[in-house]
Amino acid sequence: MLLGLLLGGASFLLSGFGLIGLVLYFVPTVVAFVRKVPNSMSVFVVNLFLGWSLIGWVVALALAVRTKPSS
Repeated sequence: MLLGLLLGGASFLLSGFGLIGLVLYFVPTVVAFVRKVPNSMSVFVVNLFLGWSLIGWVVALALAVRTKPSS
């Protein structure tokens, strides 16, 4: 019984870390959509497919925070 409680708590903790990791993974996408950057979907695609590498994540973040052209 105690082992079951410990394992249940561990899985809850791991799922919490997984959720935090997922949120951090998609920070560039969230920034792009909040800032209404042109081609926000391209930021999402770069983030989705290349975000696992640090370089891809930084590129997606750079696309998300770039200066928007004035209209």
